[in-house]
Amino acid sequence: MQNFRHYIFLFIIIPLFTFAEDGSQLWLRYPVNQKLRSIVNSNSKSPTLEIAKKELNKHWSGQPIDLKIDKFPDSFKDGYKIISTPKKITVLAKTDLGLLYGSYNLLNLQQQKANLTNFNLVEKPSFDVRILNHWDNLDGSIERGYAGHSLWKWEDLPNIISPKYEEYARANASIGINATVLNNVNASPNMLRGDYLKKVKILADVFRPYGIKVYLSVNFSSPKVLGNLKDSDPFNKDVQKWWKDKASEIYKLIPDFGGFLVKANSEGEPGPQDYGRTHADGANMMADVLKPYGGIVMWRAFVYSPSSDDRAKQAYLEFTPLDGKFRDNIIIQIKNGPVDFQPREPFHPLFGAMKNTSQMVEFQLTQEYLGHSNHLVYLAPLFKENLDSDTYSDGKGSTIAKITDGTLRPAKFTAISAVANIGEDTNWTGHHFAQSNWYAFGRLAWNHNLSSEQIADEWIKMTFTDDKKFVNPVKDMMLTSRETAVDYMMPLGLHHIFAGMHHYGPEPWGDYKGTRADWSPVYYHRADAEGLGFDRTKTGSDAVSEYFPPLNEMYGNIKTTPENLILWFHHVPWDYKMKDGKTMWEALCYKYDLGVHEVRDYQKVWGKMQPYVDNERFTDVQSKLKIQSKDAVWWKDACLLYFQTFSKRPIPDDIERPVNELEDLKKIKLPMGHHN
Repeated sequence: MQNFRHYIFLFIIIPLFTFAEDGSQLWLRYPVNQKLRSIVNSNSKSPTLEIAKKELNKHWSGQPIDLKIDKFPDSFKDGYKIISTPKKITVLAKTDLGLLYGSYNLLNLQQQKANLTNFNLVEKPSFDVRILNHWDNLDGSIERGYAGHSLWKWEDLPNIISPKYEEYARANASIGINATVLNNVNASPNMLRGDYLKKVKILADVFRPYGIKVYLSVNFSSPKVLGNLKDSDPFNKDVQKWWKDKASEIYKLIPDFGGFLVKANSEGEPGPQDYGRTHADGANMMADVLKPYGGIVMWRAFVYSPSSDDRAKQAYLEFTPLDGKFRDNIIIQIKNGPVDFQPREPFHPLFGAMKNTSQMVEFQLTQEYLGHSNHLVYLAPLFKENLDSDTYSDGKGSTIAKITDGTLRPAKFTAISAVANIGEDTNWTGHHFAQSNWYAFGRLAWNHNLSSEQIADEWIKMTFTDDKKFVNPVKDMMLTSRETAVDYMMPLGLHHIFAGMHHYGPEPWGDYKGTRADWSPVYYHRADAEGLGFDRTKTGSDAVSEYFPPLNEMYGNIKTTPENLILWFHHVPWDYKMKDGKTMWEALCYKYDLGVHEVRDYQKVWGKMQPYVDNERFTDVQSKLKIQSKDAVWWKDACLLYFQTFSKRPIPDDIERPVNELEDLKKIKLPMGHHN
């Protein structure tokens, strides 16, 4: 009986583990060799190389592989070279980490059924630091997190080490992500307490063989709060000493600690301006204490304080006068757009405006403004739209990618970041398709020349199946999904008309009197009897002047402004004639209607995919698309019925009628934690 029970156990457990279709395996669904083979040779030894060998021996089904450390120029850093012959494959790299990345790429290519005969590939990453920013709090909650609680179990550390930590490191290494900020930018000073640093050390030890460095968000008031000093003024010698001692304590525990991420003097967070100092004064003080250890400071440009001026202008106004005043181990971290991770924004005018300061992009994977973990929105097209934007800072061709990757502005180091969408949900991201955004960020951080289409193609084949009848329709759905979200939420350059606090549904009527003006949707859309949109031209806030020519002229003229940003830069009359002859009001109606129909089309497309995908993920995605479809109607009705009270124009006859009453929609109040 004992043996019989043993066999039943094997029969039940192994298929579940190997073929788990709960999304927990992400894109890492490598075949498992039944017999652990030893087909990998190497001319070196290290914990990182052991991982590479283990992964290949377990999952590679081709010819033998040589992993070789070889001579390459210093600029090659994490790069690798793969040469295949009929008898063997050789992976060459400058470092063991390069060999690990090459090994994962081989496994990824195998999974995509790529042809590896007579294969010759040389790869090196576009950016030195490819970093996820976790907005995780010490109590396990995640600000703007829609995939359950934090992965980091602070109360269990340093004694209990969750297996998820290594799985997380492995997933990141498989796509070339090499850094992580463990905690929220709205940082608790307690993160720097000795007992927490010992916990951080454990995570750093788990991540290290996978090439991932740990960084921390720090609270500028830490010396006062933790050190009982009278203030946290960066010019105070006691404050400088406190940070110096803290750096020493950190690096004794974690010799390869990456550095600090800082949000200061923004949304009420403390910072150097509290003491009459500049961002440069605060950042330089921190940079100086990290310098001896090779640490860096990522100083966020997301600053805005109560002001009567246009919020979209503030970061530019605060940072451009400081150009050239930052130490060389500081990089300014700039959100992709000038307001806040909206479905569509023009690129941030700070990019390229500081000629003597290193800059990095900050994207957002967690869908704070894009339907949380309910809406299918593939974000690679948004990332590409930003990276490929020409700023004209150094003449034509001065794209954000080239400004930040060291091509146009030689920098001591380059970086790119994204706010993570990862939690402890079984499928990691709350929506099976949200995994594609984590994957896409890693791939673009590694190579920003990849297309959204190629990345989607890879991810689908690795995550679901390589059957063309599945790949092609699902890829089309993914590639259009960001534009669809813009259509049913905020077309034509509308922005930030979300319900307050949770940012889930529409609230264009929101006017939060008694709080800051720029927290109210009415501040952004400016609807009145004349028209709609925010005048940022010379007659308005003049935000257009923050862009280089010819963009300032282009955006400043309603005729030459791209129509997908027309309401961002102009207060447009309701009857303004668009390029296709429709009035602006009609164009708005048709865009919202189109968004609704596009999501319904996704429901149809996904319905036909049932034969090609496991039942668990099929039904999961299907139920999320139902929510997205209802939400699209909610957005359309709320916005059109509300804006109609100003436009006083009929909704065109060939558009589906609203199914809700405006007064009923105004009564919807979702709780803060809502994301279902």
